[in-house]
Amino acid sequence: MTAHEIDYHIYGEEMQYVEIELDPQEAVVAEAGSFMMMDQGLQMNTIFGDGSNQDNSVLGKLFSAGKRLLTGESLFMTAFLNTDMTKRKVSFASPYPGKIIPVDLTKYGGRFICQKDAFLCAAKGVSVGIEFSRKLGRGLFGGEGFIMQKLEGDGMAFVHAGGTLSRKELRAGEVLKVDTGCIVGFTSSVDYDIEFVGGIRNTIFGGEGLFFATLRGPGVVYIQSLPFSRLAGRILASIPRGGKDRGEGSILGGLGDLLDGDNRF
Repeated sequence: MTAHEIDYHIYGEEMQYVEIELDPQEAVVAEAGSFMMMDQGLQMNTIFGDGSNQDNSVLGKLFSAGKRLLTGESLFMTAFLNTDMTKRKVSFASPYPGKIIPVDLTKYGGRFICQKDAFLCAAKGVSVGIEFSRKLGRGLFGGEGFIMQKLEGDGMAFVHAGGTLSRKELRAGEVLKVDTGCIVGFTSSVDYDIEFVGGIRNTIFGGEGLFFATLRGPGVVYIQSLPFSRLAGRILASIPRGGKDRGEGSILGGLGDLLDGDNRF
């Protein structure tokens, strides 16, 4: 194996964290801000890129870090190395209520595609790269843009999903239609595209957006019930604008802003 072989245990139900056990000289890499706690004997280092060691040249490291920048992540990641002579543990917490998904890349052909902010941590040696959409419609209306994250290697990786998690195993040719924001990730064998909802009433009054994603098997798909964008949107919508609170369930609702001259959007 090129990636370090790690053991793990996931704790909790709604606000989970993953505890990773490292043998001597084993390491794990994680997104900045996900660290929770660690045993004495672990050395924490900030690294440039993903630490996959696929190309140790200066240009290789710059390209690795640049790929992360395109996905909206930091140029740097944090590596935790066990420098002790015995096994040590380090834990990483989920950023908001949901589930942590362990992804054994050896079971998925060494490649897994996920949304840009789903990655939590992985065994050192796993490559965290980018997946460009080759379809114009998918890139413009797919909810994730033209770029998603691509996890490659032969180690363990951990991604996070919001709310309740659903795992679907699609047969060859089987199609699953999903809200574009609810996709967590899928195996590379799954064909991902977008489809117009259709119908004038659906388009104007449906309230579910103009497009949904179509996932065609074979392969494994992970779906989340509460995307962070939906959670953030509900929170922002509940904040009174201009310091005025009409109360939840107001008869006028959004029209009240127009009547009193507050028509900012």
